[in-house]
Amino acid sequence: MLLISLKELEHREYHAHAHNLLRECLKVYGIAYNEDTPINKNDMGKPSLAEYPHIHFNLSHAKGISACIVSGSECGIDCEQVRKCSQGVMRRAFTESERALVESLPEDQHDLMFTRLWTLKESYVKAIGIGVSYPLNTVGFSFDGSSIISTKKDCSFRQYLIQGGRYVISVCRLNKPQE
Repeated sequence: MLLISLKELEHREYHAHAHNLLRECLKVYGIAYNEDTPINKNDMGKPSLAEYPHIHFNLSHAKGISACIVSGSECGIDCEQVRKCSQGVMRRAFTESERALVESLPEDQHDLMFTRLWTLKESYVKAIGIGVSYPLNTVGFSFDGSSIISTKKDCSFRQYLIQGGRYVISVCRLNKPQE
């Protein structure tokens, strides 16, 4: 389940607002979530529900937007307001083909494509529970129409452009191993 809220808040309020979205999502699963809900954290700080190890969640917030995903498999979400394309970030975090993709577009589309690729990378590292310590240039993305193609085959991705492309939300779900 995915919940998104577009709301202008004070910076410190976005975290609490994302947790309110989580509370609403977990209601669908019959789980009451509040400040007393036991939370575990992995070595990198990724939270999980101590009493519901089969339910996974992830939160994200940026100026003007909060998002939450709850899933039966490990998941990650990232939301961003479209931001300026950074050549330094592209050199460090993007693959050669991703840099070529951004640079092949008309200049007025660079910022949106940069943000689309960045949020996909963020959603992946959040899903695997490592965070940005992961070498981001080792996971690559491209697009075939509306399909997202990733060099990582153990997961699936979705992406949403909100408010005419003002915001980008990317979601990653890890595929469960076959039992």
